[in-house]
Amino acid sequence: MKNLFLNNRLFFALFGVGILYILGFFFPFILNVAHFVLVLVFVAFFIDYLFLFNTKNGVSAVRILPEKLSNGDDNEVKLDVKNNYNFKIKVKIIDEIPFQFQVRDFFIFKEILPRNNVFLKYILTPKQRGEYSFGNLNIYAESRLGFVSRRFTFQKNENLPSFPSFIHLRKYELMALQNEFLLGGIKKIRKLGHTMEFEQIKEYVPGDDIRTINWKATGKRNQLMVNQFQDEKAQRIFMLIDKGRTMQMPFNGLSLLDYSINAVMALSHIILKKSDRAGMMTFSKKTENKVAAENKSGQLRKISEALYNIQTNFYESDFSRLYQDLKFNVTQRSLLLLFTNFETLDAVNRQMKYLRGIAKNHVLVVVFFKNSELQELIHKNPENMQEIYDEIIAEKFEFEKKLIIQELRKYGIYSIYTAPENLNIEVINKYLEIKARGIL
Repeated sequence: MKNLFLNNRLFFALFGVGILYILGFFFPFILNVAHFVLVLVFVAFFIDYLFLFNTKNGVSAVRILPEKLSNGDDNEVKLDVKNNYNFKIKVKIIDEIPFQFQVRDFFIFKEILPRNNVFLKYILTPKQRGEYSFGNLNIYAESRLGFVSRRFTFQKNENLPSFPSFIHLRKYELMALQNEFLLGGIKKIRKLGHTMEFEQIKEYVPGDDIRTINWKATGKRNQLMVNQFQDEKAQRIFMLIDKGRTMQMPFNGLSLLDYSINAVMALSHIILKKSDRAGMMTFSKKTENKVAAENKSGQLRKISEALYNIQTNFYESDFSRLYQDLKFNVTQRSLLLLFTNFETLDAVNRQMKYLRGIAKNHVLVVVFFKNSELQELIHKNPENMQEIYDEIIAEKFEFEKKLIIQELRKYGIYSIYTAPENLNIEVINKYLEIKARGIL
């Protein structure tokens, strides 16, 4: 009986019977009608109960989950529900989704024909990494009478991890192979000459760069021969993630740390596809989660696992400790992408000597973020004095960001200043540009 639930239709019917009995006090002939309707309601209730509970497994269902959730992306959850009754039923599906989504009104209503099944799906968008626990999959079935419902419960307590964003890795890979990315239009990275890694000598064909003609081979073969070069491979790229207090700032439900982690996953995938070596570490009071720069088959999985449980803290990040650890652990010249967030020029100047020290031995790219709310204030037409003040303050902060870029450029430090939602494309574009220009 614990799976028996009374529907509103039964209460409405009983309410109607009660009205008939009240009227029977004034019109005695209505009492017989009330008695008849009451008996009819109870008979219908009993028949409805037999219909639903006469079959042991009237409904079967399976929740089909992905292997893992992709943080910040739309993840599809599928439901396969089958009606084992010999009559059409209406079902109300309540899936106990993880508490992190804060959804308290999740319902799916569906009619299912006899001996038939339906496939349903819904979308979940996680906003934090970690473990997500699904509860029961509850299905309430009712017949056409609709007086009672029978509950069926499936798949209790399923746990699913949420990893840094991986759903769009294939899309980024295809775009990177063409060296093209959408940045408010199509931007094609132009290669400046060629890199110095020699591949082979081949016969000249129209369209080859005449500057690569190998005159010695041409003299031996008595026909034009050219040197063919390829992009340098096995270059070391390290991604450094600041997990201090400045990375706690949220935008669209994700913190700056989460945006950085998703960008590291996307960039690592491209780096490995380009036959370079991808590595990473995080830092705050000390450096942690170190993954050596390699190009092995399981490197992307190793980076994903290292990023899985990283959380921000409220410490001031120690750039001196980062400088020391890089000096002793990263001895070969590498491309370093530093994901952090500087809000003021003073904040950059306090760390400048360490950034300059890192940039002496490596190609350093500092990645920091635009404040989307400030951008809205700047482009908003003010209507009163308070909004004018707000716009002026926002423009002051934006101007200071531009000063930060100039200060970094003065010491040969590259920078990426981007909105959080554009971070993936911007960092991949910068990596491809640096490779194309042969800077590393």
